[in-house]
Amino acid sequence: MSREADKQIESTRRRQIALGTAWSIILVIALGAAMLPVRGHLSVATTALVLVVPVVVGVATGGLVAGIIATAAGFLVYDFVFIPPYYTLSVGQAQNWTALAVYVVVMFIVAQVVARLDLTKAEANRRATEVRRLFDLSELLVRESGAAELLDTIVTTVSQAFDLDGAALLLPIEGRLALAASAGIALSEQELSEISAATQVPVRLGTAWMESEGVQVVPLSPSGQPIGLLVLRGLTSGRKDQDLLRAFANHLALALERSQLREQALRAQLLEEIDRLRRSLVGAVSHDLRTPLATIKVSTSALLDLDAPIAGPDARELVGLIDVQTDRLDRLVSNLLDMTRIQSGALEVRCQPTTLSELLDEALEVLGPSEEFQSVIFTPQEDLPFVNVDHVLTCQVIANLIDNAIRYSPAGSPVIVSAERASNDTIEVSVSDKGPGIPEAERASIFHMFNRREAGGRGGLGLAIAWAFIDAHKERIWVREKNGGGSCFVFTLPIAKSDSIIDKSEIA
Repeated sequence: MSREADKQIESTRRRQIALGTAWSIILVIALGAAMLPVRGHLSVATTALVLVVPVVVGVATGGLVAGIIATAAGFLVYDFVFIPPYYTLSVGQAQNWTALAVYVVVMFIVAQVVARLDLTKAEANRRATEVRRLFDLSELLVRESGAAELLDTIVTTVSQAFDLDGAALLLPIEGRLALAASAGIALSEQELSEISAATQVPVRLGTAWMESEGVQVVPLSPSGQPIGLLVLRGLTSGRKDQDLLRAFANHLALALERSQLREQALRAQLLEEIDRLRRSLVGAVSHDLRTPLATIKVSTSALLDLDAPIAGPDARELVGLIDVQTDRLDRLVSNLLDMTRIQSGALEVRCQPTTLSELLDEALEVLGPSEEFQSVIFTPQEDLPFVNVDHVLTCQVIANLIDNAIRYSPAGSPVIVSAERASNDTIEVSVSDKGPGIPEAERASIFHMFNRREAGGRGGLGLAIAWAFIDAHKERIWVREKNGGGSCFVFTLPIAKSDSIIDKSEIA
């Protein structure tokens, strides 16, 4: 128990003794006065039985001390008023001595029995309080909380539970004990040095006292291997406090170990994810680089080969291939830079009203003047409203989807970009091609980072970036079932509010 709690209990006990004594004396006087008119008709034994009542009330109300006082008061009234000769302390006959002796013995036995019952009840209440404390502590420590919050919770909970002057938690960091958290009176540098020198790292089992300062050191060892020290200032050395302290220490040690294991698991998971992303990035980039680099290499080698003169039209075709593949490499580098922005959390969405026609024209400019992009057909619904989007990000989404469609479509086949109003708040844009299509089982994962199907299927940086940019607008992108073969990528864009649209002709 804490010192403050002990003071409260002592004060309460004194009030109960005074109250029990007062009630027992009042009852002795009241019962004596009630039996006085008829004492000639009452036997000595009957009077003794009646005077048992004040003793029981006194013990039940004020404990053993009040019961003893009630016994003494009942003895005096019994002898003075109800045993002849009356109004004297003389007992007279031997049977009266026997009655008095039996009365005193019985009263003492009754007082002790009732007092023990009261102590048992108090002990049960104390145990229930300890169990409730441990339960509350367990509930508090099993919550998902950060390491710093948990450490503060440990020292605060112990300090409050035992009414300590101060509590501190020491953890081994880089081969030495360091202060991790504290509550109340802080440890001085000298105390910290003494504790570190006495326990060292690894932390020793067992408890230790620094008698000069009244500081107790308790190791936290959940599985026999100490992981820290709990330093308590102002703790009483009672057996009951020590038992409860050991239970607290076990709970705190388990919670601390659980937090450390959770952090280690998170670090391991993070490292595993980084390694997986690194492998996937290398695989995706190497696949996307292989084709344009090979084309550029073959074209430049042919142009530089003096033994194989190339006529003007063929040379222009090779230069055109180099130009197209260089643009593709440029888009790949842009995608890598965009992915870096996404991963670093530096992606910023700056929305402004614009039309889908402007977005498509700009996306085609991003893709370049290659002939393969001349097959893109735009079929919008009439009178489409403005959309409120980030111009740069949305153009990149459209460019990535068109580039993806061209790469996996037969040569010369059209790529259809259509748009229609889906609701009062969104416009639905779709990019369709005549390629091999995407199996239904893979549609949900095709936008995952660096996803790629076997045999050179779709995936890579472009679709992952498209998903990230659309998600940044709080919209969605998915693959829709397409009749007649091919693929259809669909995404939504928010409609701009009328009061945010500015007439560009007026500005001009």
